[in-house]
Amino acid sequence: MLNYIFEKIDSGIELSEEDLKYLLLIENKDELKKVFDKAYEIKEQNIGKKVWFRGIIEFSNICKKDCYYCGIRKSNKTVERYIMKEEEIIAGAEWAYKQNYGSVVLQSGERDDPIFVDFIERILKKIKELSKGELGITISLGEQTKETYQRWFDAGAHRYLLRVETSNTKLYKKLHPEDHNFEQRVNCLQLLKEVGYQVGTGVMIGLPMQTIDDLVDDILFFKKHDIDMIGMGPYIVSENTPTSELIEDFDSIKENQYMLSLKMIAAVRLFLKDVNIASTTALQALKTYGREMGLKAGANIIMPNVTDTIYRPSYQLYENKPCIDENSDLCMGCLESRILKIDEEIGLGEWGDSPHFTNKAAQKK
Repeated sequence: MLNYIFEKIDSGIELSEEDLKYLLLIENKDELKKVFDKAYEIKEQNIGKKVWFRGIIEFSNICKKDCYYCGIRKSNKTVERYIMKEEEIIAGAEWAYKQNYGSVVLQSGERDDPIFVDFIERILKKIKELSKGELGITISLGEQTKETYQRWFDAGAHRYLLRVETSNTKLYKKLHPEDHNFEQRVNCLQLLKEVGYQVGTGVMIGLPMQTIDDLVDDILFFKKHDIDMIGMGPYIVSENTPTSELIEDFDSIKENQYMLSLKMIAAVRLFLKDVNIASTTALQALKTYGREMGLKAGANIIMPNVTDTIYRPSYQLYENKPCIDENSDLCMGCLESRILKIDEEIGLGEWGDSPHFTNKAAQKK
């Protein structure tokens, strides 16, 4: 069966739902290695052996959302809330620029009030100014109006990550309060596309009540909505959340969460080929070299944390998040050496735009 799937890939024939499900159900270690090797081969053909850095600044954990799985959900009263000052955010972006990262990610809890919208617009303009337009900017700031998306795009952001966490509407409802609307979130992906962003989304892998068929549907969702970049990772328990109560012993499923996440990365690479795929920090929370293994399974994006260390302990979406006490210089040095050890090249000074987005733009001309 595996050879048949590889033959389809080599012949340019689209994989079926059954093919994707087969890939996600593989347990045999020799077969898994073949899958990861094939995914890496497809990455080389479409991306190269280049890893693009996105220096992530988690500038606020204030959130109006109350997602049942999230450590910074509105109802979690144990979290010390913060928002970084404008000059602190700018300093983080400037540090990333001087280190030749090529791109930054601005991420926070979800807010849509006018003060917040204006705040982001000012920051984007200042980052563009300090870097003379050379620093690429991804933002991950949740559901907004088209007008807000346009303002932020005009101010300098050009990539937007808005994860749906699952494409199964019934499961989505079980993971969110009644006032959280899946259709509204998906509509935001369309609005982002209309504005002109490179659009990213993603899912959690190994959620309670989630099936392999759900994950297959997630992959098909990425294709249906013509997504340019994928940010997905394992579900990891966060205390003081309703979803955590559904897991009796997380330690007993860690290995499954880790392997299933690698299989998802590989399957997405084999199916979508030229999209950007992040190897998330959550993988490293499960395995010391989890992010590197994500790269070997077909991912091509790493997001080193450049947030000031005084804020990092307060931005934990899940338990045991790595590198919260490691300053940006140490983080960069560690990641560089790890990536070079697996024979990958770091695309310093490059925006690292999604080839899928670039290829679409070329076809329209």
